[in-house]
Amino acid sequence: MSFRVELPQNFRQRLEDATGPLVGMWACAGSPTTAEILAASGPDWIMIDAEHSPVGLESTLDLLRAMAPYPATSVVRLPALDPVLIKQFLDLGAQNLVIPMIDNVEQAELAVASVNYPPHGIRGVGSALGRSSRWNLVNDYLNRAPEFISLTLQIESVEAVNNIVAISTLEGVDSLFIGPSDLAASMGYLGQQNHPEVVKTISHCIQVAKDAGKKVGINAFDPVQARDYVNMGVDFILIAADVQLLAKASQQLLADFRSE
Repeated sequence: MSFRVELPQNFRQRLEDATGPLVGMWACAGSPTTAEILAASGPDWIMIDAEHSPVGLESTLDLLRAMAPYPATSVVRLPALDPVLIKQFLDLGAQNLVIPMIDNVEQAELAVASVNYPPHGIRGVGSALGRSSRWNLVNDYLNRAPEFISLTLQIESVEAVNNIVAISTLEGVDSLFIGPSDLAASMGYLGQQNHPEVVKTISHCIQVAKDAGKKVGINAFDPVQARDYVNMGVDFILIAADVQLLAKASQQLLADFRSE
């Protein structure tokens, strides 16, 4: 009996079908159990962080498998713009990539090329060996790969803001993700993500992305700030991280118990 293998809907498609902002959380601990708990709790999407967390290729594979049974869309933030890393993460089955520290259109073009096979890009061909195609069990994966992949570029520097029009209008870029922490630091407001000038700049970036017809998202652990960004029109948002939730809850539990 033949069995038809189909891949999950990608992040671009989830955003296109959404009737409101997609709400998500970070998976930073590198633990499949923690990631599965997050996925089971009901977020729209989960960002696996391979940039600032102890998450590599093998652990990303474990996290993707742990979250696969649940409706949340898995997105992976890579450590850097590197065609080799992009190829490896795609081949292990990461369909939705966020590339950090994109400052100009040349870097954006390299990112787009890296997620596409020739003649439209430079991605190496190894589908028969990779989970991306379920080892060639996905029908015609090589020609259909663009159906399965989404590319999000992270805007988090003054240079990126200055180039955001060119970046946001580039074909092949599905969405933009604003990083308030690094953007604040780049603007001279280290640790002040809610500084009025930072918020003003973020508002500008959101509007430019919307004008270009691109989906735009942001990270905001402050609930009040998160709702403000939703009101500004973001299409997707991260409101917490597994490690942050554990740290805050543990500290609060101990403080409450000791006070009694």
